[in-house]
Amino acid sequence: MLRFGILGAGRIGKVHARTIGSSPKAKVAYIADAVPAAAEALAKEYGAKVASVDEIMASKDVDAVLIGSPTGFHAEQIQAASNAGKAIMCEKPVSLDVGTIEQTLKVVEKNKSTLMIGFNRRFDPNFAELERRIRRGDVGDLEIVTIISRDPAPPPPAYVKGSGGLFRDMTIHDFDLARFLMGEEFVTVNALGSSLVDKGIGEMGDVDTAAVHMQTASGRIAVITNSRRATYGYDQRLEVHGSKGMLTAANVHNTTVAIHNADGVKADPIQHFFVERYMAAYANELNTFIDAVDSGNRDPRPNGFDGLQAQKLAEAATVSCQTGKPVKVA
Repeated sequence: MLRFGILGAGRIGKVHARTIGSSPKAKVAYIADAVPAAAEALAKEYGAKVASVDEIMASKDVDAVLIGSPTGFHAEQIQAASNAGKAIMCEKPVSLDVGTIEQTLKVVEKNKSTLMIGFNRRFDPNFAELERRIRRGDVGDLEIVTIISRDPAPPPPAYVKGSGGLFRDMTIHDFDLARFLMGEEFVTVNALGSSLVDKGIGEMGDVDTAAVHMQTASGRIAVITNSRRATYGYDQRLEVHGSKGMLTAANVHNTTVAIHNADGVKADPIQHFFVERYMAAYANELNTFIDAVDSGNRDPRPNGFDGLQAQKLAEAATVSCQTGKPVKVA
């Protein structure tokens, strides 16, 4: 039985606690949160104990640490958990700074720790099946990957200050997904961005509408478009075009029911935001981590290197958007 210490009792901590609580191979042992009431409520729900982060790291009753704390704590908590001999599942990103990620991965490598990074979209049943068909050769040689990702509404402008900006906070999921689908590293990034949704976001120095073009050394292309506003729900679509055809993954609606009449065809809205849309992905992701630790697999994907590469692309996109020039990625 894998005993978890969960760092962070907020929205994502609750999502992961649900998966751990329903697994026959794992249990929630401890909860830590800066808000004591939040930790106590979640601990009570799963029969766990409230503890500090340091206590969880030191406890012999904890086998794995799930890091769902704010981004600024991720790197130091990964290093502490690694030094304490724990397996680690960490929400993206490891850090907003590439150098800090590289230093953190050195600690993980030195300790031979198990580390998985929470790029949950790889585990969405639809996207995972699309990737499987790519690898099977259904569309031949890949030529263009197109990713559309739009939030239903923008975050408060104050959120932007600590988020690292749209490319590091939102597009980073798409950068990882593009790498996952393409199967090659991108070497050139060209990004455009504007503040069209909320002028307050622009005043904070960020963008809320963006397009990113990326290219691999072999010439293959990925196109990502983002917006902080989609009046119709959480827009999450993929298109992969290759030498033998095209694969697509469409939005998921609240139900499959549609009405057909003289006015046309009307379907139910698409799912509203990430908790609903990616609930299965979060569960599949964490169960993959649990199975990896249970079987002794020390390198479940996405791993620390995947986190590093996605952050490099986010950094490159940020610089490209600010300078108006393409950026080369090592």
